[in-house]
Amino acid sequence: MYLFLYALFYYFHPKFLIVFDDSNNVLRGKMKLINELKNELRDFRKNFISDFIAGFLVFLLALPLSIGIAQASDFQPIYGLITAAIGGCIVAFFSGSPLSIKGPAAGLIVLVASSVADFGGGQIGWKLTLGVIIASGFLQVIFGLIRFGSLTEIFPFSVVKGMLAAIGLIILSKQLHSVLGFNPLDDHNKPIIEPIELFLELPKAIQNMNFKAFLVGLVALVILFTWPLIIPQKLKRVPGPVMMLLVIIPFSFLIGLNDLKDEKGLPLYYINFNQGLFDVLTINVNFDGFKQGILFIKHTLIFAIIGSLESMLTVNAIDLMVNKKDKSQPNRDLIAIGVGNIASGFVGGLPIISEVARSTANISYGAKTRWSNFFHGVIMLMFLVYAVKFSSLIPKPALAAILISVGVRLANPSQLMLVLKIGKEQLLAFVVTIIFTLTFDLLVGILIGTISKILILFINGLTFKSLFKSYVQITRVNNLYTITIEESAHFLNFIKIKKEMSAIEIKNNVIIDIGKAKLIDSTVMQNLKNFSEIYIKSGGECTIIGTDNHVAFSNHIYSSLKQKKK
Repeated sequence: MYLFLYALFYYFHPKFLIVFDDSNNVLRGKMKLINELKNELRDFRKNFISDFIAGFLVFLLALPLSIGIAQASDFQPIYGLITAAIGGCIVAFFSGSPLSIKGPAAGLIVLVASSVADFGGGQIGWKLTLGVIIASGFLQVIFGLIRFGSLTEIFPFSVVKGMLAAIGLIILSKQLHSVLGFNPLDDHNKPIIEPIELFLELPKAIQNMNFKAFLVGLVALVILFTWPLIIPQKLKRVPGPVMMLLVIIPFSFLIGLNDLKDEKGLPLYYINFNQGLFDVLTINVNFDGFKQGILFIKHTLIFAIIGSLESMLTVNAIDLMVNKKDKSQPNRDLIAIGVGNIASGFVGGLPIISEVARSTANISYGAKTRWSNFFHGVIMLMFLVYAVKFSSLIPKPALAAILISVGVRLANPSQLMLVLKIGKEQLLAFVVTIIFTLTFDLLVGILIGTISKILILFINGLTFKSLFKSYVQITRVNNLYTITIEESAHFLNFIKIKKEMSAIEIKNNVIIDIGKAKLIDSTVMQNLKNFSEIYIKSGGECTIIGTDNHVAFSNHIYSSLKQKKK
Protein backbone atom coordinates (compact mmCIF):
# COMPACT_ATOMS: atom_id res chain seq x y z
CA MET A 1 0.00 0.00 0.00
CA TYR A 2 2.89 2.32 0.86
CA LEU A 3 4.48 1.87 -2.56
CA PHE A 4 1.11 2.03 -4.31
CA LEU A 5 0.35 5.45 -2.83
CA TYR A 6 3.69 6.82 -3.94
CA ALA A 7 3.17 5.37 -7.42
CA LEU A 8 -0.23 7.05 -7.53
CA PHE A 9 1.21 10.40 -6.50
CA TYR A 10 3.96 9.94 -9.09
CA TYR A 11 1.41 9.51 -11.88
CA PHE A 12 -0.68 12.51 -10.89
CA HIS A 13 2.43 14.63 -10.39
CA PRO A 14 4.85 13.56 -13.18
CA LYS A 15 7.50 15.93 -11.79
CA PHE A 16 8.11 13.48 -8.94
CA LEU A 17 11.16 11.34 -9.59
CA ILE A 18 10.26 8.31 -7.50
CA VAL A 19 12.19 5.13 -8.26
CA PHE A 20 11.55 2.22 -5.94
CA ASP A 21 14.90 0.50 -6.22
CA ASP A 22 16.56 2.04 -3.15
CA SER A 23 15.63 4.00 -0.05
CA ASN A 24 17.44 7.17 -1.14
CA ASN A 25 15.24 7.54 -4.21
CA VAL A 26 12.11 6.92 -2.15
CA LEU A 27 13.29 9.60 0.25
CA ARG A 28 13.89 11.95 -2.65
CA GLY A 29 10.36 11.18 -3.84
CA LYS A 30 9.04 12.06 -0.38
CA MET A 31 10.80 15.40 -0.47
CA LYS A 32 9.39 16.21 -3.89
CA LEU A 33 5.93 15.27 -2.68
CA ILE A 34 6.33 17.56 0.32
CA ASN A 35 7.50 20.38 -1.97
CA GLU A 36 4.50 19.89 -4.23
CA LEU A 37 2.15 20.08 -1.25
CA LYS A 38 3.95 23.23 -0.14
CA ASN A 39 3.33 24.73 -3.59
CA GLU A 40 -0.38 23.93 -3.32
CA LEU A 41 -0.53 25.61 0.09
CA ARG A 42 1.39 28.57 -1.30
CA ASP A 43 -1.18 28.89 -4.09
CA PHE A 44 -3.92 28.67 -1.48
CA ARG A 45 -2.50 31.58 0.53
CA LYS A 46 -1.44 33.67 -2.45
CA ASN A 47 -4.68 33.41 -4.45
CA PHE A 48 -7.20 32.81 -1.67
CA ILE A 49 -9.33 35.90 -2.30
CA SER A 50 -9.50 35.61 -6.10
CA ASP A 51 -10.09 31.85 -6.03
CA PHE A 52 -12.72 32.07 -3.29
CA ILE A 53 -14.66 34.79 -5.11
CA ALA A 54 -14.51 32.81 -8.37
CA GLY A 55 -15.57 29.63 -6.56
CA PHE A 56 -18.51 31.39 -4.91
CA LEU A 57 -19.72 32.88 -8.20
CA VAL A 58 -19.39 29.50 -9.93
CA PHE A 59 -21.43 28.00 -7.08
CA LEU A 60 -24.21 30.52 -7.78
CA LEU A 61 -24.15 29.48 -11.44
CA ALA A 62 -23.92 25.75 -10.69
CA LEU A 63 -26.75 25.69 -8.12
CA PRO A 64 -29.78 26.03 -10.44
CA LEU A 65 -27.99 24.23 -13.28
CA SER A 66 -27.23 21.18 -11.13
CA ILE A 67 -30.83 20.99 -9.90
CA GLY A 68 -32.20 21.37 -13.42
CA ILE A 69 -29.82 18.79 -14.90
CA ALA A 70 -30.74 16.22 -12.25
CA GLN A 71 -34.46 16.90 -12.70
CA ALA A 72 -34.22 16.54 -16.50
CA SER A 73 -32.14 13.36 -16.09
CA ASP A 74 -34.88 11.70 -14.01
CA PHE A 75 -32.72 11.81 -10.86
CA GLN A 76 -33.84 13.33 -7.60
CA PRO A 77 -32.73 17.00 -7.84
CA ILE A 78 -30.68 16.86 -4.63
CA TYR A 79 -28.27 14.45 -6.33
CA GLY A 80 -27.37 17.13 -8.86
CA LEU A 81 -26.05 19.24 -5.98
CA ILE A 82 -24.25 16.24 -4.47
CA THR A 83 -22.58 15.59 -7.83
CA ALA A 84 -21.35 19.19 -8.00
CA ALA A 85 -20.00 18.96 -4.45
CA ILE A 86 -18.06 15.78 -5.31
CA GLY A 87 -16.72 17.42 -8.48
CA GLY A 88 -15.32 20.29 -6.42
CA CYS A 89 -14.33 18.72 -3.10
CA ILE A 90 -12.77 15.51 -4.45
CA VAL A 91 -12.02 15.71 -8.17
CA ALA A 92 -10.42 19.17 -7.97
CA PHE A 93 -7.25 17.79 -6.38
CA PHE A 94 -6.70 15.14 -9.08
CA SER A 95 -7.67 17.26 -12.06
CA GLY A 96 -5.24 17.60 -14.95
CA SER A 97 -6.93 20.86 -15.93
CA PRO A 98 -6.77 23.01 -12.77
CA LEU A 99 -9.09 25.80 -13.92
CA SER A 100 -11.86 23.57 -15.26
CA ILE A 101 -14.96 23.04 -13.12
CA LYS A 102 -16.11 19.47 -12.54
CA GLY A 103 -19.74 18.55 -12.08
CA PRO A 104 -22.95 17.43 -13.80
CA ALA A 105 -23.45 18.58 -17.38
CA ALA A 106 -26.48 19.33 -19.53
CA GLY A 107 -24.79 17.53 -22.41
CA LEU A 108 -25.22 14.21 -20.59
CA ILE A 109 -28.91 14.64 -19.74
CA VAL A 110 -29.87 12.68 -22.84
CA LEU A 111 -27.63 9.75 -21.91
CA VAL A 112 -28.71 9.57 -18.28
CA ALA A 113 -32.45 9.90 -18.90
CA SER A 114 -32.24 7.29 -21.66
CA SER A 115 -30.41 4.88 -19.35
CA VAL A 116 -32.93 5.35 -16.53
CA ALA A 117 -35.79 4.67 -18.98
CA ASP A 118 -34.09 1.61 -20.54
CA PHE A 119 -33.56 0.07 -17.11
CA GLY A 120 -37.22 0.38 -16.17
CA GLY A 121 -37.52 3.95 -14.92
CA GLY A 122 -38.19 5.13 -11.37
CA GLN A 123 -36.03 4.06 -8.44
CA ILE A 124 -34.83 0.82 -10.03
CA GLY A 125 -33.88 2.59 -13.27
CA TRP A 126 -31.96 5.18 -11.25
CA LYS A 127 -30.10 2.59 -9.17
CA LEU A 128 -29.15 0.49 -12.18
CA THR A 129 -27.96 3.62 -13.98
CA LEU A 130 -25.67 4.30 -11.01
CA GLY A 131 -24.01 0.97 -11.80
CA VAL A 132 -23.45 2.20 -15.36
CA ILE A 133 -21.92 5.45 -14.05
CA ILE A 134 -19.49 3.54 -11.83
CA ALA A 135 -18.54 1.13 -14.63
CA SER A 136 -17.96 4.07 -17.00
CA GLY A 137 -15.82 5.70 -14.28
CA PHE A 138 -13.55 2.65 -14.14
CA LEU A 139 -13.40 2.68 -17.95
CA GLN A 140 -12.39 6.35 -17.93
CA VAL A 141 -9.58 5.56 -15.48
CA ILE A 142 -8.38 2.93 -17.96
CA PHE A 143 -8.74 5.46 -20.80
CA GLY A 144 -6.43 7.80 -18.91
CA LEU A 145 -3.86 5.09 -18.17
CA ILE A 146 -3.68 4.05 -21.84
CA ARG A 147 -3.48 7.71 -22.94
CA PHE A 148 -6.92 7.84 -24.53
CA GLY A 149 -7.05 11.56 -23.78
CA SER A 150 -5.07 12.28 -26.93
CA LEU A 151 -7.53 10.25 -29.01
CA THR A 152 -10.55 12.26 -27.91
CA GLU A 153 -8.95 15.43 -29.29
CA ILE A 154 -9.00 14.16 -32.88
CA PHE A 155 -12.64 13.14 -33.29
CA PRO A 156 -13.93 14.60 -36.58
CA PHE A 157 -14.81 18.25 -36.01
CA SER A 158 -18.06 18.06 -37.99
CA VAL A 159 -19.18 14.91 -36.15
CA VAL A 160 -18.47 16.47 -32.74
CA LYS A 161 -20.41 19.59 -33.72
CA GLY A 162 -23.25 17.40 -35.01
CA MET A 163 -23.27 15.44 -31.74
CA LEU A 164 -23.46 18.61 -29.64
CA ALA A 165 -26.18 20.09 -31.86
CA ALA A 166 -28.20 16.87 -31.55
CA ILE A 167 -27.83 16.96 -27.77
CA GLY A 168 -29.06 20.55 -27.81
CA LEU A 169 -32.11 19.61 -29.89
CA ILE A 170 -32.95 16.71 -27.57
CA ILE A 171 -32.73 19.03 -24.55
CA LEU A 172 -35.03 21.52 -26.29
CA SER A 173 -37.54 18.82 -27.26
CA LYS A 174 -38.18 18.03 -23.60
CA GLN A 175 -37.69 21.37 -21.88
CA LEU A 176 -39.97 23.34 -24.20
CA HIS A 177 -42.83 21.23 -22.85
CA SER A 178 -41.70 21.93 -19.28
CA VAL A 179 -41.74 25.68 -19.86
CA LEU A 180 -45.30 25.33 -21.12
CA GLY A 181 -46.28 23.37 -18.02
CA PHE A 182 -47.34 20.40 -20.14
CA ASN A 183 -46.46 16.72 -19.72
CA PRO A 184 -46.70 14.91 -23.09
CA LEU A 185 -48.08 11.36 -22.78
CA ASP A 186 -48.52 8.60 -25.34
CA ASP A 187 -51.62 6.46 -25.96
CA HIS A 188 -50.71 4.25 -22.99
CA ASN A 189 -50.49 7.27 -20.67
CA LYS A 190 -46.70 6.99 -20.46
CA PRO A 191 -44.32 9.96 -20.87
CA ILE A 192 -43.05 10.47 -24.42
CA ILE A 193 -39.26 10.44 -24.53
CA GLU A 194 -38.38 10.28 -28.24
CA PRO A 195 -37.19 13.77 -29.35
CA ILE A 196 -38.89 13.73 -32.77
CA GLU A 197 -42.22 12.74 -31.18
CA LEU A 198 -41.76 15.45 -28.55
CA PHE A 199 -41.29 18.11 -31.23
CA LEU A 200 -44.42 16.84 -33.01
CA GLU A 201 -46.35 17.19 -29.72
CA LEU A 202 -45.49 20.90 -29.33
CA PRO A 203 -48.69 22.21 -31.01
CA LYS A 204 -50.72 20.12 -28.56
CA ALA A 205 -48.60 21.44 -25.67
CA ILE A 206 -49.25 25.03 -26.74
CA GLN A 207 -52.98 24.40 -26.89
CA ASN A 208 -53.02 22.82 -23.41
CA MET A 209 -50.34 24.85 -21.66
CA ASN A 210 -50.68 26.20 -18.13
CA PHE A 211 -50.63 29.97 -18.55
CA LYS A 212 -49.03 30.74 -15.17
CA ALA A 213 -46.23 28.21 -15.74
CA PHE A 214 -45.70 29.56 -19.25
CA LEU A 215 -45.57 33.15 -17.97
CA VAL A 216 -42.89 32.21 -15.44
CA GLY A 217 -40.92 30.33 -18.10
CA LEU A 218 -41.25 33.17 -20.59
CA VAL A 219 -40.02 35.83 -18.14
CA ALA A 220 -37.14 33.52 -17.16
CA LEU A 221 -36.13 33.08 -20.81
CA VAL A 222 -36.28 36.81 -21.48
CA ILE A 223 -33.98 37.52 -18.52
CA LEU A 224 -31.53 34.74 -19.43
CA PHE A 225 -31.16 35.88 -23.03
CA THR A 226 -31.13 39.65 -22.40
CA TRP A 227 -29.03 39.80 -19.22
CA PRO A 228 -25.68 39.44 -21.05
CA LEU A 229 -26.74 42.31 -23.34
CA ILE A 230 -27.93 44.79 -20.71
CA ILE A 231 -25.74 43.83 -17.75
CA PRO A 232 -24.34 46.90 -15.93
CA GLN A 233 -20.59 47.05 -15.41
CA LYS A 234 -20.96 46.80 -11.63
CA LEU A 235 -22.98 43.58 -11.97
CA LYS A 236 -20.95 41.89 -14.72
CA ARG A 237 -19.92 39.07 -12.37
CA VAL A 238 -23.50 38.18 -11.45
CA PRO A 239 -24.43 35.05 -13.46
CA GLY A 240 -27.56 35.36 -15.59
CA PRO A 241 -29.33 32.40 -13.89
CA VAL A 242 -28.81 34.03 -10.49
CA MET A 243 -30.34 37.32 -11.62
CA MET A 244 -33.18 35.38 -13.20
CA LEU A 245 -33.94 33.53 -9.96
CA LEU A 246 -33.89 36.76 -7.96
CA VAL A 247 -36.72 37.98 -10.19
CA ILE A 248 -38.57 34.75 -10.91
CA ILE A 249 -38.95 33.39 -7.37
CA PRO A 250 -40.98 36.34 -6.03
CA PHE A 251 -42.72 36.72 -9.40
CA SER A 252 -43.93 33.10 -9.37
CA PHE A 253 -45.41 33.56 -5.88
CA LEU A 254 -46.93 36.88 -6.91
CA ILE A 255 -48.95 35.33 -9.76
CA GLY A 256 -49.94 32.34 -7.61
CA LEU A 257 -47.98 29.55 -9.31
CA ASN A 258 -47.42 28.00 -5.86
CA ASP A 259 -51.19 27.63 -5.41
CA LEU A 260 -51.35 24.94 -8.11
CA LYS A 261 -51.20 21.52 -6.42
CA ASP A 262 -50.98 17.92 -7.63
CA GLU A 263 -53.19 15.05 -6.45
CA LYS A 264 -51.02 14.65 -3.31
CA GLY A 265 -51.45 18.30 -2.37
CA LEU A 266 -47.84 19.18 -3.26
CA PRO A 267 -46.92 22.25 -5.36
CA LEU A 268 -47.29 21.18 -8.99
CA TYR A 269 -44.58 23.41 -10.46
CA TYR A 270 -41.95 23.36 -7.70
CA ILE A 271 -39.44 20.68 -6.72
CA ASN A 272 -40.07 19.29 -3.25
CA PHE A 273 -36.79 19.25 -1.28
CA ASN A 274 -38.17 17.45 1.75
CA GLN A 275 -34.90 15.62 2.46
CA GLY A 276 -31.50 16.93 3.43
CA LEU A 277 -28.03 15.66 2.62
CA PHE A 278 -27.81 13.21 5.51
CA ASP A 279 -31.24 11.79 4.69
CA VAL A 280 -30.08 10.59 1.26
CA LEU A 281 -26.31 10.09 1.72
CA THR A 282 -25.94 6.33 1.50
CA ILE A 283 -24.85 3.69 -1.00
CA ASN A 284 -27.65 3.53 -3.57
CA VAL A 285 -26.09 1.65 -6.48
CA ASN A 286 -27.46 -1.62 -7.85
CA PHE A 287 -25.20 -3.71 -10.10
CA ASP A 288 -27.91 -6.05 -11.40
CA GLY A 289 -27.62 -4.20 -14.71
CA PHE A 290 -24.62 -6.43 -15.45
CA LYS A 291 -27.09 -9.24 -16.03
CA GLN A 292 -28.64 -7.34 -18.95
CA GLY A 293 -25.44 -7.72 -20.95
CA ILE A 294 -25.56 -5.71 -24.17
CA LEU A 295 -27.78 -2.98 -22.70
CA PHE A 296 -25.39 -2.42 -19.80
CA ILE A 297 -22.32 -2.47 -22.06
CA LYS A 298 -23.96 -0.04 -24.50
CA HIS A 299 -24.74 2.56 -21.84
CA THR A 300 -21.37 2.13 -20.14
CA LEU A 301 -19.51 2.72 -23.40
CA ILE A 302 -21.59 5.72 -24.38
CA PHE A 303 -21.29 7.30 -20.90
CA ALA A 304 -17.51 6.81 -20.93
CA ILE A 305 -16.93 7.94 -24.53
CA ILE A 306 -19.25 10.95 -24.62
CA GLY A 307 -18.29 12.07 -21.10
CA SER A 308 -14.59 11.79 -21.96
CA LEU A 309 -15.04 13.58 -25.28
CA GLU A 310 -16.94 16.50 -23.74
CA SER A 311 -14.37 16.77 -20.96
CA MET A 312 -11.43 16.81 -23.36
CA LEU A 313 -13.12 19.42 -25.55
CA THR A 314 -13.42 21.58 -22.43
CA VAL A 315 -9.78 20.99 -21.52
CA ASN A 316 -8.71 22.04 -25.02
CA ALA A 317 -10.87 25.16 -24.85
CA ILE A 318 -9.40 26.11 -21.46
CA ASP A 319 -5.85 25.72 -22.79
CA LEU A 320 -6.64 28.16 -25.59
CA MET A 321 -8.20 30.66 -23.18
CA VAL A 322 -5.39 30.69 -20.62
CA ASN A 323 -1.95 31.92 -21.56
CA LYS A 324 0.04 29.48 -19.43
CA LYS A 325 3.31 27.72 -20.13
CA ASP A 326 2.09 24.36 -18.87
CA LYS A 327 -0.68 22.71 -20.86
CA SER A 328 -3.39 20.70 -19.20
CA GLN A 329 -2.83 16.97 -18.83
CA PRO A 330 -5.84 15.34 -20.54
CA ASN A 331 -5.02 11.78 -19.47
CA ARG A 332 -4.67 12.79 -15.85
CA ASP A 333 -7.99 14.64 -16.18
CA LEU A 334 -9.66 11.50 -17.55
CA ILE A 335 -8.49 9.55 -14.52
CA ALA A 336 -9.74 12.34 -12.24
CA ILE A 337 -13.26 12.38 -13.70
CA GLY A 338 -13.25 8.58 -13.67
CA VAL A 339 -12.55 8.61 -9.94
CA GLY A 340 -15.26 11.25 -9.53
CA ASN A 341 -17.80 9.13 -11.39
CA ILE A 342 -17.03 6.12 -9.23
CA ALA A 343 -17.58 8.20 -6.08
CA SER A 344 -20.68 9.91 -7.49
CA GLY A 345 -22.25 6.65 -8.64
CA PHE A 346 -21.96 5.00 -5.25
CA VAL A 347 -23.91 7.74 -3.46
CA GLY A 348 -26.52 8.30 -6.16
CA GLY A 349 -25.02 11.15 -8.18
CA LEU A 350 -24.87 11.99 -11.88
CA PRO A 351 -21.89 11.57 -14.22
CA ILE A 352 -19.12 14.13 -13.71
CA ILE A 353 -17.24 15.88 -16.51
CA SER A 354 -15.16 19.01 -17.05
CA GLU A 355 -18.03 21.37 -17.86
CA VAL A 356 -17.32 24.10 -20.41
CA ALA A 357 -19.80 26.84 -19.39
CA ARG A 358 -18.84 26.81 -15.70
CA SER A 359 -15.14 26.45 -16.56
CA THR A 360 -15.29 29.46 -18.86
CA ALA A 361 -17.13 31.44 -16.17
CA ASN A 362 -14.52 30.36 -13.61
CA ILE A 363 -11.76 31.94 -15.68
CA SER A 364 -13.76 35.09 -16.37
CA TYR A 365 -14.39 35.45 -12.63
CA GLY A 366 -10.63 35.61 -12.01
CA ALA A 367 -9.74 32.08 -10.86
CA LYS A 368 -6.01 31.40 -10.61
CA THR A 369 -5.68 27.81 -9.37
CA ARG A 370 -7.56 24.56 -8.74
CA TRP A 371 -8.68 25.97 -5.37
CA SER A 372 -11.55 27.83 -7.07
CA ASN A 373 -13.09 24.48 -8.06
CA PHE A 374 -12.54 23.24 -4.52
CA PHE A 375 -14.23 26.32 -3.02
CA HIS A 376 -17.17 25.89 -5.40
CA GLY A 377 -17.54 22.32 -4.13
CA VAL A 378 -17.20 23.23 -0.45
CA ILE A 379 -19.78 26.02 -0.70
CA MET A 380 -22.11 23.59 -2.48
CA LEU A 381 -21.56 21.09 0.34
CA MET A 382 -22.35 23.73 2.98
CA PHE A 383 -25.52 24.64 1.08
CA LEU A 384 -26.51 20.95 1.07
CA VAL A 385 -26.03 20.73 4.82
CA TYR A 386 -27.64 23.97 5.92
CA ALA A 387 -29.84 25.48 3.22
CA VAL A 388 -30.87 22.90 0.60
CA LYS A 389 -34.61 23.24 1.40
CA PHE A 390 -34.50 26.80 0.02
CA SER A 391 -34.22 25.11 -3.41
CA SER A 392 -37.94 24.33 -3.11
CA LEU A 393 -38.57 28.00 -3.94
CA ILE A 394 -37.27 27.57 -7.51
CA PRO A 395 -40.12 26.96 -10.00
CA LYS A 396 -39.70 24.13 -12.52
CA PRO A 397 -40.35 26.36 -15.57
CA ALA A 398 -37.38 28.51 -14.50
CA LEU A 399 -35.13 25.44 -14.36
CA ALA A 400 -36.41 24.40 -17.78
CA ALA A 401 -35.60 27.89 -19.09
CA ILE A 402 -31.99 27.52 -17.91
CA LEU A 403 -31.68 24.22 -19.78
CA ILE A 404 -33.33 25.72 -22.86
CA SER A 405 -30.63 28.40 -22.88
CA VAL A 406 -28.04 25.59 -22.85
CA GLY A 407 -29.86 23.73 -25.62
CA VAL A 408 -30.03 26.87 -27.77
CA ARG A 409 -26.29 27.38 -27.30
CA LEU A 410 -25.56 23.82 -28.41
CA ALA A 411 -28.04 23.72 -31.32
CA ASN A 412 -27.59 27.32 -32.43
CA PRO A 413 -27.87 27.77 -36.22
CA SER A 414 -24.50 29.52 -36.02
CA GLN A 415 -22.94 26.09 -35.45
CA LEU A 416 -24.36 24.91 -38.78
CA MET A 417 -23.02 28.06 -40.45
CA LEU A 418 -19.61 27.48 -38.89
CA VAL A 419 -19.45 23.94 -40.27
CA LEU A 420 -20.58 25.23 -43.66
CA LYS A 421 -17.89 27.94 -43.65
CA ILE A 422 -15.20 25.35 -42.97
CA GLY A 423 -16.36 23.42 -46.03
CA LYS A 424 -19.49 22.16 -47.72
CA GLU A 425 -18.18 18.59 -47.46
CA GLN A 426 -18.25 18.94 -43.66
CA LEU A 427 -21.98 19.62 -43.69
CA LEU A 428 -22.84 16.05 -44.71
CA ALA A 429 -21.21 14.45 -41.66
CA PHE A 430 -22.74 17.16 -39.43
CA VAL A 431 -26.29 16.56 -40.70
CA VAL A 432 -25.94 12.76 -40.78
CA THR A 433 -24.80 12.76 -37.15
CA ILE A 434 -27.81 14.85 -36.08
CA ILE A 435 -30.37 12.77 -38.02
CA PHE A 436 -29.15 9.39 -36.77
CA THR A 437 -28.77 10.66 -33.20
CA LEU A 438 -32.34 11.97 -33.13
CA THR A 439 -33.68 8.83 -34.82
CA PHE A 440 -31.70 6.24 -32.84
CA ASP A 441 -29.21 7.36 -30.17
CA LEU A 442 -25.88 9.12 -29.71
CA LEU A 443 -23.71 6.04 -30.23
CA VAL A 444 -25.36 5.26 -33.58
CA GLY A 445 -25.24 8.93 -34.57
CA ILE A 446 -21.51 9.23 -33.89
CA LEU A 447 -20.76 5.92 -35.62
CA ILE A 448 -22.71 6.71 -38.82
CA GLY A 449 -21.45 10.30 -38.82
CA THR A 450 -17.85 9.08 -38.60
CA ILE A 451 -18.40 6.56 -41.40
CA SER A 452 -19.82 9.32 -43.61
CA LYS A 453 -16.74 11.40 -42.81
CA ILE A 454 -14.44 8.54 -43.91
CA LEU A 455 -16.36 8.18 -47.18
CA ILE A 456 -15.90 11.91 -47.82
CA LEU A 457 -12.15 11.50 -47.31
CA PHE A 458 -12.00 8.63 -49.83
CA ILE A 459 -13.92 10.69 -52.38
CA ASN A 460 -11.30 13.42 -51.99
CA GLY A 461 -8.24 11.22 -52.48
CA LEU A 462 -7.65 9.23 -49.28
CA THR A 463 -5.85 5.93 -49.98
CA PHE A 464 -6.11 2.71 -47.97
CA LYS A 465 -2.39 2.76 -47.14
CA SER A 466 -2.79 6.01 -45.22
CA LEU A 467 -6.12 5.13 -43.63
CA PHE A 468 -4.51 4.38 -40.26
CA LYS A 469 -0.80 4.83 -40.98
CA SER A 470 0.68 8.32 -40.86
CA TYR A 471 3.71 9.53 -42.79
CA VAL A 472 5.52 12.07 -40.64
CA GLN A 473 9.19 12.87 -40.18
CA ILE A 474 10.80 15.24 -37.69
CA THR A 475 14.30 16.63 -38.20
CA ARG A 476 16.24 18.88 -35.88
CA VAL A 477 19.03 21.36 -36.55
CA ASN A 478 20.05 23.08 -33.32
CA ASN A 479 16.83 24.74 -32.06
CA LEU A 480 14.95 24.35 -35.35
CA TYR A 481 12.49 21.45 -35.63
CA THR A 482 10.96 20.63 -39.02
CA ILE A 483 7.85 18.43 -39.06
CA THR A 484 7.24 17.03 -42.56
CA ILE A 485 3.82 15.44 -43.24
CA GLU A 486 3.29 13.38 -46.40
CA GLU A 487 0.50 11.31 -47.97
CA SER A 488 -2.80 12.03 -46.14
CA ALA A 489 -3.32 13.42 -42.66
CA HIS A 490 -6.76 12.98 -41.14
CA PHE A 491 -8.49 12.18 -37.84
CA LEU A 492 -7.79 8.42 -38.07
CA ASN A 493 -4.01 8.64 -38.49
CA PHE A 494 -3.26 11.86 -36.62
CA ILE A 495 -2.42 10.15 -33.33
CA LYS A 496 1.20 9.43 -34.28
CA ILE A 497 1.65 12.92 -35.71
CA LYS A 498 0.31 14.46 -32.51
CA LYS A 499 2.54 12.24 -30.39
CA GLU A 500 5.64 13.32 -32.33
CA MET A 501 4.67 16.98 -32.08
CA SER A 502 3.97 16.77 -28.34
CA ALA A 503 7.49 15.48 -27.72
CA ILE A 504 9.09 18.70 -29.01
CA GLU A 505 10.46 20.87 -26.24
CA ILE A 506 8.99 24.34 -25.79
CA LYS A 507 10.78 27.59 -26.61
CA ASN A 508 12.20 26.31 -29.89
CA ASN A 509 11.49 27.15 -33.53
CA VAL A 510 9.08 24.71 -35.20
CA ILE A 511 8.20 24.50 -38.89
CA ILE A 512 5.28 22.27 -39.93
CA ASP A 513 5.70 21.43 -43.63
CA ILE A 514 2.54 20.03 -45.26
CA GLY A 515 3.63 20.78 -48.84
CA LYS A 516 4.03 17.09 -49.79
CA ALA A 517 0.75 15.94 -48.24
CA LYS A 518 -1.94 14.89 -50.72
CA LEU A 519 -4.82 15.57 -48.33
CA ILE A 520 -5.10 17.42 -45.02
CA ASP A 521 -8.42 17.01 -43.24
CA SER A 522 -10.08 19.95 -41.46
CA THR A 523 -9.78 18.13 -38.09
CA VAL A 524 -6.01 17.93 -38.60
CA MET A 525 -5.84 21.57 -39.68
CA GLN A 526 -7.61 22.59 -36.49
CA ASN A 527 -5.20 20.54 -34.39
CA LEU A 528 -2.19 21.99 -36.22
CA LYS A 529 -3.48 25.54 -35.73
CA ASN A 530 -4.19 24.86 -32.05
CA PHE A 531 -0.73 23.33 -31.56
CA SER A 532 0.85 26.38 -33.19
CA GLU A 533 -1.14 28.81 -31.06
CA ILE A 534 -0.40 27.03 -27.76
CA TYR A 535 3.28 26.57 -28.69
CA ILE A 536 3.67 30.29 -29.41
CA LYS A 537 1.93 31.14 -26.12
CA SER A 538 4.45 28.89 -24.38
CA GLY A 539 7.36 31.01 -25.64
CA GLY A 540 8.33 29.22 -28.87
CA GLU A 541 7.85 29.91 -32.56
CA CYS A 542 5.73 27.81 -34.91
CA THR A 543 4.99 28.24 -38.62
CA ILE A 544 2.89 26.13 -40.98
CA ILE A 545 4.24 26.07 -44.57
CA GLY A 546 3.31 24.31 -47.80
CA THR A 547 -0.30 25.46 -48.04
CA ASP A 548 0.45 27.05 -51.43
CA ASN A 549 0.69 23.54 -52.89
CA HIS A 550 -2.94 22.86 -52.04
CA VAL A 551 -6.46 23.85 -52.98
CA ALA A 552 -8.54 24.86 -49.96
CA PHE A 553 -12.12 23.66 -49.73
CA SER A 554 -13.09 27.06 -48.29
CA ASN A 555 -11.61 30.32 -47.02
CA HIS A 556 -11.78 29.20 -43.38
CA ILE A 557 -8.51 28.65 -41.49
CA TYR A 558 -9.63 25.10 -40.61
CA SER A 559 -10.53 24.22 -44.20
CA SER A 560 -9.46 20.85 -45.58
CA LEU A 561 -6.63 21.02 -48.13
CA LYS A 562 -6.19 18.95 -51.28
CA GLN A 563 -2.94 18.88 -53.24
CA LYS A 564 -3.05 20.71 -56.56
CA LYS A 565 -2.96 18.56 -59.67
CA LYS A 566 0.39 18.73 -61.41
